[in-house]
Amino acid sequence: MSTYYIILSAMAVMALIVFIVLFFLNAGYGYLSTSNWGPKINNKTAWVLMECPAFLFLLYYTLDFAASGVETGNDKLVLYVMAGLFLLHYFQRSFIFPFLMRGKSKMPIAVMAMGMVFNTLNAYLIAGWLYKEAPAGLYGPDWFTSPQFILGTMVFFLGMFINMQSDHIIRHLRKPGDTKHYIPRKGLYKYVTSANYFGELTEWIGYAILTWSPAGLLFAIWTFANLGPRAKNLTKKYEQEFGEEYKAMHKKNLIPFIW
Repeated sequence: MSTYYIILSAMAVMALIVFIVLFFLNAGYGYLSTSNWGPKINNKTAWVLMECPAFLFLLYYTLDFAASGVETGNDKLVLYVMAGLFLLHYFQRSFIFPFLMRGKSKMPIAVMAMGMVFNTLNAYLIAGWLYKEAPAGLYGPDWFTSPQFILGTMVFFLGMFINMQSDHIIRHLRKPGDTKHYIPRKGLYKYVTSANYFGELTEWIGYAILTWSPAGLLFAIWTFANLGPRAKNLTKKYEQEFGEEYKAMHKKNLIPFIW
């Protein structure tokens, strides 16, 4: 088995472990912030450092592949467009989203470091698939008109819209200087506790479809493994703080009308 598939398999096993562990151990940042994760740094700085490896590494792999002139038997424009969608997401998450944040919250260095490792490995797996492991001929020029690419791209951008809209709603719950917590009620927050996470999960399901790849599928699985338990824990936190007012809203945790 090649190094690529060893890492892919190990990441799949880790996703299951993380999914189980996070039901019992809160990742201590944001609304679930605790002092159990050790030293913390500025939240904006942490988000940039945590998210940018995915953008920078995939950009490096893409430029290196373009400069190498290597032929893989797949259409390069298709490969670059699929890489570009990944880069679009992580450019926004690395260099735009953090600077829109309000407040002075902090993130544990340990959480940031784990995120950096995951994002680096994920960029390696996506790049490795697109530029080396994908079977020759899988991504021909007609991939742009394939059902997978069309449907997956639509789902990807729908998820991005939901994610960004939900982040906007959260940012504007409080006026400047206000430190109280409020229940988000607009957008998909009418139906789920974590509409922003639902948007991100939708994005990566779309990416898995449009690339039709094990690397894309693994990323979607990892997204649910990471965000699913956190969404459940956020529901508990809201119910503890707001009591019957929150419970009466009958929100699901992450997926509208389902869970």
